[in-house]
Amino acid sequence: MQLLLNAIASMPLPSEAQRIFHGRGGLYPGCAHWSLDFFPPVWVLTSFLPVEDDQLSAIGTALEQRWAELAPGQPLNWVFQCRHEGRSSTQVMAGAVPDPHWVSEGGVRYYISVAKGQNHGLFLDMAEGRRWVHDHIAARAAAGDRVKVLNLFAYTCAFSVVALKAGARHVTNLDMNKGVLAIGQRNHQLNDVLANASFLPHDIFNTWGKITRGGPYSLVIVDPPSYQKGSFVATKDYARLLRRMFDLVEPGGHVLLCLNAPELGPAFLQSQMNELAPELIFVERLANPPAFADISDERSLKVLVYRAPPLKG
Repeated sequence: MQLLLNAIASMPLPSEAQRIFHGRGGLYPGCAHWSLDFFPPVWVLTSFLPVEDDQLSAIGTALEQRWAELAPGQPLNWVFQCRHEGRSSTQVMAGAVPDPHWVSEGGVRYYISVAKGQNHGLFLDMAEGRRWVHDHIAARAAAGDRVKVLNLFAYTCAFSVVALKAGARHVTNLDMNKGVLAIGQRNHQLNDVLANASFLPHDIFNTWGKITRGGPYSLVIVDPPSYQKGSFVATKDYARLLRRMFDLVEPGGHVLLCLNAPELGPAFLQSQMNELAPELIFVERLANPPAFADISDERSLKVLVYRAPPLKG
């Protein structure tokens, strides 16, 4: 735990939401179960193993000492979440959590919830994916293209907000969870981009007709859970998506494939794409944010960019 305490003692004060300590990357011996994030103005400490009270007390003291240096006179707000064996519990350890609570990233604002639930509403490790989407669409919009985006497994629709802020003509967001889509709508309202977005609370595998009729798309974003029983299991369901991918994207359009499963390396997606959608051309794998450095590129988040060939002639 000392490496976590050392990181706290030297951490800066970020102005935007970001990860501070990524023990899960395996680069800090003895700290693989710890992560620390900052969702201004709240610090969120997560452990993936049970934690003794004296450990939490030591971390709380370290946070208090560093916070007194970073923000003298300001109250310390921090939350602890324990995630273990499929269960999670969260408690506010000091201060308070704003309600509503929104944070910013790259000039875009998002509603989040750190005091309850396992996920907070914004996956910080996908920051480079969102940046790529913004830059890619901004360049196409500047060239006069009318960019249409399909955002599959949209969650709280962060990709959609970024795309519309960058100049996309329309984004279709699909997720079977109505609750997270409702938060996604609030995110669009918060950023004044609601008019050009649609929200489909459906199971993707039962909605192919509607999805196809809305296409083809300039950009298809696929960011599914790696394992969610009754919804999506990457090892068997990703192939069902990839078989249809070429039909969804317009000539010269792009596909962004995402996978966060440590046990599945990038070859899992690449080999299936070669088999099931060979027409699509691999462009690059996006780098992950430096804060999410991992001992193995095979284990870390995979975000792959593919391109459809342009029309001939």
